[in-house]
Amino acid sequence: MIPQRFAPVVFGLILSGMMSFIVSGIATIRATGLIDGLPALWVGAWIVSWAVAFPTVLVVAPVTRRVVARLVRAN
Repeated sequence: MIPQRFAPVVFGLILSGMMSFIVSGIATIRATGLIDGLPALWVGAWIVSWAVAFPTVLVVAPVTRRVVARLVRAN
């Protein structure tokens, strides 16, 4: 098991992987249509997207938490 202190990084890794997979798939299909070789093209686009998305999530998540904290009211 991974120590609890790494939870934000693991969360960011999984979230960015899933989101970039979905978004790159949609973008790839929109750009190429349903062509032969689509899965390989999609995976190639996904890897590049994930390489950008993961560090972006790590930087943007704390900022987003602060913005949300200012926008919502505590009970």
